[in-house]
Formats: sequence, C-alpha cells, structure tokens
Amino acid sequence: MRVLLIGANGYLGRFVADRLLADPAVQLTALGRGDDADVRFDLATGSPGALTRFLDAVHPGVVVNCAGATRGGARELTRHNTVAVATVCEALRRSGCGARLVQIGCSSEYGPSQPGSSTAEDAVPRPGGPYGVSKLAATELVLGSGLDAVVLRVFSPAGPGTPAGSPLGRLAEAMRRAMQSGDGELRLGGLGVQRDFVDVRDVARAVHAASLSAAQGVINIGSGRAVRLRDAAATLARVAGYGGALHELDTPPGALRPTIGHPRAESVGHRAESLGLHRTDSVGHHRPDPLVHRADAEHATPVAFPYPDGCGSWQQADVRTARDRLGWRPRINLEESLADIWMEAACRI
Repeated sequence: MRVLLIGANGYLGRFVADRLLADPAVQLTALGRGDDADVRFDLATGSPGALTRFLDAVHPGVVVNCAGATRGGARELTRHNTVAVATVCEALRRSGCGARLVQIGCSSEYGPSQPGSSTAEDAVPRPGGPYGVSKLAATELVLGSGLDAVVLRVFSPAGPGTPAGSPLGRLAEAMRRAMQSGDGELRLGGLGVQRDFVDVRDVARAVHAASLSAAQGVINIGSGRAVRLRDAAATLARVAGYGGALHELDTPPGALRPTIGHPRAESVGHRAESLGLHRTDSVGHHRPDPLVHRADAEHATPVAFPYPDGCGSWQQADVRTARDRLGWRPRINLEESLADIWMEAACRI
C-alpha cells in the first residue's frame, strides 16, 4: 500500500510516519514544506492542479493529512487548516488515483460540552474560537467532497514531542525551571479544566487503523476519560520528583486576586519568568503569560488563564465508534505520557 503523508514533520505527523514505516506493507512518501520532505509542496499556496499531477504520478492508495496550524490569527488558521484541505480534496477529485483520505481533525470542533458528558460524533459542533472553526470547516469540506474519506477527531494529544506552548508542555517547563532554581513553590493557574488526554502514539495507531479500514465519516480518538489539569500537574510532579508545593490560582479568568508574597509588579514578573511563564510574541519580544496580570506599575495580580482551545471547562470523548469501526482502543495511560513529557523537559536542564 502506497501512502502519501502530508505534514510528516509535525507533532502528530512524526509519530504517524513512524507507525506507517513500521508496517512492511506500506510504502510511504512524505509531502510537506520542509527541506526534509520527499516532495516539497505548500498546501496553503499551491494549486490543486499541481497537487493533482503529483498524485497521478505517485498514485497513492491512501492520503493522510496531518498538516495544519494550531496558532495564529483567523486568516492564518483559515489558510493552513481550511484552504489547504480544500486543495487536497479538489486534487483528489481531479486525480485518477482514487486514494482514500484520512483527515486529522480535532476536538476543538465540538466546542464546550456539558460537564460529566461524553461527546459522541453526532454532537452538534459549536467551536469556541477561530482554530476550532477552521478545523470544522475543513471537516465539512472533507465530508462533502464525495471522496472515500474519514476524519479522526483527536482530543487532547499528549506524550513525547508535546509542544512547549501547550498546557502540559508549559507545566513541564515551569516545573523544570522551579527544580533548576531550587524553588519550593510553584504557582499555577487554569488547573480546573478537565480534558480527555490521548497519547500521540495511540493517535498514530488510530491513523494506521483508519488507513486500512473502510470506515467513513467522523470518528473520535480519545481516552474516553476526562482528567482535571491539576491532577495531571500532581502526576507530573510525582514522576519528576518535584517535592515543592503546587499552589493553584483558581480565580476565574480575568478576575483579580491578591498577590501573596509578591506585592510589586517587578517581583511577580521575575517569578513568572523564573517559572517559564513568559511568552514571546511574533518578533521575539518577551511578554507576560496570561497567568500574570499587571494591574498597574505598582502591583501585579495573578489570574487563572483559560485553557486555549475554546472548549470551556470540560471535554470527554465517546470512543465507542473507534472501537467498533476501527478496532482501536487507547493503550498508553496518562502517567506514561507525562513521564515522557518530563523526560524531554528534564533534558533541557
């Protein structure tokens, strides 16, 4: 089976590539924007006609699309997540290869859900931000294309390679810096949200299974269990051997909270930077993380930051469809995923 993998160098794509290469029956070709791709092609700017000519030459039996953007403004997200998928669908319609399309979607397409509920594939999507909207539009393009296609809606991926800017990546980096500086106290916000974490290697297994199956439509890929971020932080502290205190800033996003032990803005800003809670903007300038709010020149008040996916306080996947139609179940538990995240963070000490 010849598989064309788009986005092989991304967070998910790297593990999908490893999984597919481990199958001796698969002949893998990687298409992407980087120099290390087998074929360089930018879906956001390339024409469907050019991609069609490539498809006709390679003649894949399956096209897996792991490409996309998770950050940026609405225009950038639309270009990389929606227009790019429109290019793929149009090229596949024009091509004579008849390839099956496996599109990677995301749980942000659903938006907020009722606490305690499990979100099934027939839930009405109500994305809470431009990222979810751009991915939902891509899903609708795939479903309406008439192609042999399946969309895997991946919930919150975790494990090795987790981006440093993701919530779990930020937790690991903050803990690394605290341990490096001997800080016995870690103040974190936004830990009340609950998410369905699924290991990236299990996601790769699901992509492999979907490539071999005849399943169509939308299929959720998650663990089927929501985990509170504060519990993930406690597990991360345990696997890291961090013996300090975890202080949660549980103030609702945007609300003010008196600063304990750091009455001046300079003090809180220094503490935030020491915990890795400053970010850089598009031109490399440091700016404070949403965890720290500078009320005025004299005082700073920490606030809880929102989980950045627009999905509110709760998400949990109903994964019965993946079990029934793909024969897939998650195998790797969150503690192992967090241990791998920590191993990578610790190597930066």
